[in-house]
Amino acid sequence: MAIRPQGPNTAVAIASRRFATLDYAWIVVAVTFVVMLAAAAVRSIPAVLMVPLESEFRWDRTVVSSGVSVNILLFGLCGPFAAAVMERIGMRQMMLFALVAMGLAAGGATLITEGWQFVLLWGVVVGLGSGAMAGWVAASVANRWFATRRGLVTGILTAANATGQLIFLPILAGLSAEMGWRVAAWTAATVVAAAVPFVIVIVRDRPADIGSRPFGAPSDWTPSARPPLGNPFVMAIQTLAHGLRNRDFLLLSGTFFICGASTSGLVGTHLITHSIEQGIPQIAAAGFLAIIGVFDVVGTMVSGWLTDRYDSRRLLMWYYGLRGLSLFFLPYAYDAGVSGLTIFAVFYGLDWVATVPPTIRLTADVFGRERVATYFAWVLAIHQIGGAAIALLAGVVRSWQGSYGLAFVASGFLCLIAAWMSTRIGERSARPAAVSAAA
Repeated sequence: MAIRPQGPNTAVAIASRRFATLDYAWIVVAVTFVVMLAAAAVRSIPAVLMVPLESEFRWDRTVVSSGVSVNILLFGLCGPFAAAVMERIGMRQMMLFALVAMGLAAGGATLITEGWQFVLLWGVVVGLGSGAMAGWVAASVANRWFATRRGLVTGILTAANATGQLIFLPILAGLSAEMGWRVAAWTAATVVAAAVPFVIVIVRDRPADIGSRPFGAPSDWTPSARPPLGNPFVMAIQTLAHGLRNRDFLLLSGTFFICGASTSGLVGTHLITHSIEQGIPQIAAAGFLAIIGVFDVVGTMVSGWLTDRYDSRRLLMWYYGLRGLSLFFLPYAYDAGVSGLTIFAVFYGLDWVATVPPTIRLTADVFGRERVATYFAWVLAIHQIGGAAIALLAGVVRSWQGSYGLAFVASGFLCLIAAWMSTRIGERSARPAAVSAAA
């Protein structure tokens, strides 16, 4: 479908002529992908800074773990309110706010000298900034700009959020080891700043804003009625209150709590440190996370493709079950050396955030496409609570037992519970929409 922007918006007109052979919806996806990669650079820093900060300031492991825990918690809790605010002010403004907040915090963190300053900047400011561009992004772009291929788009953008964090880890770890952790922090801030112009020029709220229609929509398509624009904070709370009375919402939130506990809170935060304690150099340990990131792209995109075609409940059952088995395998992976860790990284990477596309699909089926952003933001908030809990508890377990072993085993058992919970989600939520021949 040719792009025909209307009105005096020069930036959109220039972009339209330049990319005349593409549907503008895919351009929005590409820019959003880049923005989420840039944001991931900032969110990946704490895993790299844990050992250097402890060494320079003689902090206890719990200090850095606390900052990470606050970050993950606010990342989740901010999301539903950010989604409600986004409904009022638009996607572009929310993205810009998030990028500016994270960039300033990353640069300012190079001046810290006390533990509370780390918690304030990386825990509070980065947590709020990243939360302002969290759960609503993939859900909103996929459901507003696409009538078909929504699962695939969700998979692409989800991969950007998680994979960017993992791909930047070896780069930032190398900079930290060779040039100091402050250089790594400034690099993350620069990457975020470089994404700002793309948001200003390209991103728009809905296809109708440029006189277009969603990708794959028929020629007689008309925009859906927009949700009422009340007080965004009241709307977010009302959404949660309604969700808590819905059995499917509770099941989706429960499985996503376990998802957070087994990914960002545990592996994303503590795997590098755990690997160092097992005799793996820091850069090599970050490299294994990068492998996870590479295969996460494949796994998440394939998951999005599968979500458009198969029962999302059964997909979640397989994803959580296989993730649990991979965590049980991790101790044996260390015993096997590089080959064992590579097998773990590949297997775990394919499953890292494969749960997101079917979870968003089920949320949209239950609550509708126009409200999916706010509802999924609450589901993601529960995900981040799970991540925050395990990020802190794993640090406590390490200080208590001198090893992370118990944390990884417990997370594996939780994944098996999530696999069972996934099968209990209502039938109406699980039926994928029919895929048209044109898709």
